[in-house]
Amino acid sequence: MELPAKNIMTRVEPGEMEMRGCYYSFGMGKEVLDNVSFKVEKGSFTCFCGPSGCGKSSIINLLAGYAAPDIGECLIDGVPVKGPGSDRLVVFQETALLPWMTLWENTLYGPKVQGKDLMGEVADKAEELINMVGLTGFEEKYPSQLSGGMQRRAELIRALINQPKVLLMDEPFRGLDAMTRGIMQEYIIKLFEETGTTILFVTAELEEAIFLGDVAYFLTAGPASVKRKLLIDLPRPRKFEHITTSNFVELQREAIETVEEEAQKAFSACVAKAK
Repeated sequence: MELPAKNIMTRVEPGEMEMRGCYYSFGMGKEVLDNVSFKVEKGSFTCFCGPSGCGKSSIINLLAGYAAPDIGECLIDGVPVKGPGSDRLVVFQETALLPWMTLWENTLYGPKVQGKDLMGEVADKAEELINMVGLTGFEEKYPSQLSGGMQRRAELIRALINQPKVLLMDEPFRGLDAMTRGIMQEYIIKLFEETGTTILFVTAELEEAIFLGDVAYFLTAGPASVKRKLLIDLPRPRKFEHITTSNFVELQREAIETVEEEAQKAFSACVAKAK
């Protein structure tokens, strides 16, 4: 699949993320995270997989600064997270595009809030990003006039124009059809490889985690803890033909074996609750 021609994006200074011994619970004593510790290296693409409801989104919220752990700490470049910051941006499961703004206005929303001059370099970067994800010609369209895949691409460029050190992505391709999902996977790989942004990507799809990531962490059924760290030694630039290699198939087998037991636990817990 050939992506649109583009200039090379300015590479950003990537960030490092870390969670140290984090425990987290909701109200009424519902435990969500149980002693979670991991490190996301600078400039890496790190995926998190686990059963539905195990606490993957809570990891995103803690690192984003939207919540704080009960015990333990979250760090960005060695500095404790005290709240949201411009060095971190989140791409959610559902679109957060502002429906009353055009694609161009949504793209420039972050720089506008920061008080930046929207002409010159900022406008050039917006144009470059829009071209990079194949949305040239749609600048004056509103979100309702864009397909689901186009909205997801718009979400990505709205985040990347702010040049965050860290991009936190919470199942951003959830609900997309298989073809559109494949296109989005190829776009995010291109964006990652060209910008150098550190990415933490939550997904329930094992094949997606292996195709995209440098590292995949597998979580236990909730309350979540890290069950396994899997190093993904597939070459970059990453191509779809890599999913047919023996290395990919072996990594996929290891991933399935790792999550099967936890998926059974999560299913059994749901059945028990329903009785």
